[in-house]
Amino acid sequence: MTLLALGINHKTAPVSLRERVAFSPDTLGQALHSLLQQPLVQGGVLLSTCNRTELYLSVEDRENQREQLVNWLCEYHRLDRDDVQKSVYWHENNAAVSHLMRVASGLDSLVLGEPQILGQVKKAFAESQREHSLSGELERLFQKSFTVAKRVRTETDIGSSAVSVAFAACTLARQIFESLAEVNVLLVGAGETIELVARHLREHRVKRMVIANRTRERAQALANEVGAEVITLAELGEQLAYADIVITSTASTLPIIGKGMMERTLKARRNQPMLMVDIAVPRDIEPEVGKLPNIYLYSVDDLQAIIQHNLAQRKAAAVQAESIVQQESSEFMAWLRAQSAVETIRDYRAQADSLRAEMTMKAMVAIQQGGDVESIVQELTYRLTNRLIHAPTKSLQQAARDGDLDRLQILRDSLGLD
Repeated sequence: MTLLALGINHKTAPVSLRERVAFSPDTLGQALHSLLQQPLVQGGVLLSTCNRTELYLSVEDRENQREQLVNWLCEYHRLDRDDVQKSVYWHENNAAVSHLMRVASGLDSLVLGEPQILGQVKKAFAESQREHSLSGELERLFQKSFTVAKRVRTETDIGSSAVSVAFAACTLARQIFESLAEVNVLLVGAGETIELVARHLREHRVKRMVIANRTRERAQALANEVGAEVITLAELGEQLAYADIVITSTASTLPIIGKGMMERTLKARRNQPMLMVDIAVPRDIEPEVGKLPNIYLYSVDDLQAIIQHNLAQRKAAAVQAESIVQQESSEFMAWLRAQSAVETIRDYRAQADSLRAEMTMKAMVAIQQGGDVESIVQELTYRLTNRLIHAPTKSLQQAARDGDLDRLQILRDSLGLD
């Protein structure tokens, strides 16, 4: 059995490729089912966010593992293998364990130390639980990673400053508009990222905030919290004309704001400038919208420069966090290696228990036949001891005859000999 992690992220692929390999929430269960149909896969978790798509797997040890799994990813999304191959990274066993722990702790994020990724990893894990796609090793690995992420948060300052994609979007807005108190904001979507954006904007007391979502119910609780209005996506075209800032983050597989819609919006606004920040993958706003006059369109990738400005104080904390990950991943791998001995230990204990039962039964029969109890007990312990040490003694003698000092020391250690 091998633990694997493979995928693409913001470091290896542009948003144009990341959006094509993303798994939408509606198709995640189907994708897991398809993945588990692969002959070598024993268990799997699919993590798909705006910045990464990753497969965490336990697989049988076979040749061409990488080729088979990359082929599955390409075939599932109907992608050209050459386009994906150059962007895919691949980790095995200890490297895979360390990678997941780093991801869960925010050490591999676009925004160093951002906390949202842990919730996304937990959701991916929960989905695999629902689909019964977890192996015992994978389940233990993910639970361990959650513990590591909590430890990193507790013992380091990795989350000391407010740095996230949501925060970066709000920072960009503050750089373009002198005062957010005079602007109208339209938020599209009602997921975790939009929740964070809305809370940041509430702190800056924007003039008006509107949340557009597929269903009103999902958005209403957030709107009540931040003092926003709620509309449906069907009303989006009408409301765009009133928005100075538009920030989108939905799970739509297709753009929901197109060039034609924005041309009509600009006409209604008499070409007043608009800031549009698309932090969804796949993108919510057609890239062509950014070519329109007086439209300032930014994608997830464009936010990176802003984010880099806020990372200095997290660098020292990251070094400490990496040390924690290294320690914890080593401990997990030690546990994993120990699992390979479970069957041997079980057989050894069963053998010893069988011998004990056999010897006890003979002693009980002898006692019932009137034998001297003290002599019988002495005989029992003598015979039991001889039977138990017979095999180890032969191994020690053979190692000595072979001059194999390393094996001899291992046997001494296993027998508890100083």
